Amino acid sequence: MITDKGYDAETNRAAARQQGTVPIIPYRSNARAKPKHFPMTLYRTRARIEQLIGKLKRFKRVAMRCEKTMQNYGALVSMAFVFILIKCVHTA
Repeated sequence: MITDKGYDAETNRAAARQQGTVPIIPYRSNARAKPKHFPMTLYRTRARIEQLIGKLKRFKRVAMRCEKTMQNYGALVSMAFVFILIKCVHTA
């Protein structure tokens, strides 16, 4: 379970462990007991995924889910991903 600093509480960490997941929650700057190791690479991956979903939701038909069937919606999401990829490749 990867979340942001807003969920930095021992109760959230305990609930994640109770469900059998490993909590990757950064500690706040004023936390008393911070561990020395934090998996920053996994946390950065979470940020990239959130940014990609934000870019995907800029497409109105994807955000509003205008397509009725799952097959049509999947095709629309794929097309939106292609447009995002093309824009990313040609601007770099």
